[in-house]
Amino acid sequence: MPGDVNSAVTTIGDGGKVRIPASIRDRLDIESGDKLRWSIDEEEDLSVEVRRQRYGVFDDFEGVPMGGDGLETHDLAGYEDDPAFSEDS
Repeated sequence: MPGDVNSAVTTIGDGGKVRIPASIRDRLDIESGDKLRWSIDEEEDLSVEVRRQRYGVFDDFEGVPMGGDGLETHDLAGYEDDPAFSEDS
């Protein structure tokens, strides 16, 4: 497999730590905060799946105006007029 762009060799460090080679991180767009899921099949072959788990995933989220001055609460379930759910209680 020398020269294979789909493989790389790493050394397992103290405590089982493994560093993902930069070429693989770049190719798979693996970033800080992502998680890896490790699996072993019946033939004892190891596979690793990248699970995107990045921080700030809602950074570009734009809120939707719900009316009012932004100080009151909005109950989407329709209980606004029910005295049992009044905030004045």
